[in-house]
Amino acid sequence: MNCFHLDDFLAGWIGGASSVIVGHPLDTVKTRLQAGKGYKNTLHCVLTIYKKETVTGFFKGLSFPLASNTLYNSVVFGFFSNSQRFICKFRYGDRNHACDMLDLTLASMMTGFVSVGLGAPVDLVKIRLQMQTQPVFSENFSFAGNGSMPLRSVGLQGQSLYRGPVHCISSIVQTEGIQGLYRGAGAMLLRDVPGYALYFIPYTLFCDWLSPDDSSSPHPCSIWLAGGLAGSISWVTATPADVVKSRLQADAMHQRKYKGIVHCIVQSYKTEGLHVFFRGATVNAIRGFPMSATMFLGYELSLKFFRSL
Repeated sequence: MNCFHLDDFLAGWIGGASSVIVGHPLDTVKTRLQAGKGYKNTLHCVLTIYKKETVTGFFKGLSFPLASNTLYNSVVFGFFSNSQRFICKFRYGDRNHACDMLDLTLASMMTGFVSVGLGAPVDLVKIRLQMQTQPVFSENFSFAGNGSMPLRSVGLQGQSLYRGPVHCISSIVQTEGIQGLYRGAGAMLLRDVPGYALYFIPYTLFCDWLSPDDSSSPHPCSIWLAGGLAGSISWVTATPADVVKSRLQADAMHQRKYKGIVHCIVQSYKTEGLHVFFRGATVNAIRGFPMSATMFLGYELSLKFFRSL
């Protein structure tokens, strides 16, 4: 059990909290672009949110990810770091042995798989809260009578479906069951299993390249840059799966349109073309840099502090 270090989890918690605050505004824009309608491009989405909802619109749903993503990132970074030690102990008999590319890939993909168990409900609630001001058409509701009400947009602003994270979770469980909290989990697996490999491996490689003197502790600037570049790479490559996940998770707010991953992919392609799967890629690239740079910097500095005690 000497392979297990609790300080990795604590450092991941601190890094996660700082990254959520930095990245949430652009995360809201990304979600609206991917799962919403009526936005021409990223700039139009930003201006529309600001005009209709002011600055507070960009922080809609922040409280839940701030509380939950700190735990989520704690699990991700804690599991990744400890799994590397377990793999090295198993393969080389030394938990401090340097990881090769196979070790990093295995630890990263295992982390992506485990992360979905906690991350799927977190993402679902965050997206449901972020999407509450989207227009809802009358066809999405079941009205009493002959259904002759004309098609029109019904604004949700001021008529929020969910009063907050707890009410959102309670409503989902009541209407969709426990499994409703894991809607989109399959698409999240497709995103995170390869996504974390393209997150941790580039970070490790960039840190090595930016620290040619093989120092045991990379400079904070190197950590910040390596983390930011790794985040941008990971999020851009994960965008297609992220689009499908966001649509599946936002779908059940009104009337369910998608039966599953394949149906969502086919329907999205038929109605909006191939480019729909890259919607939000620009936001992901921009958002991924400061979020991941802050995440890794917060993690590494916190870890260094804890181990100096």
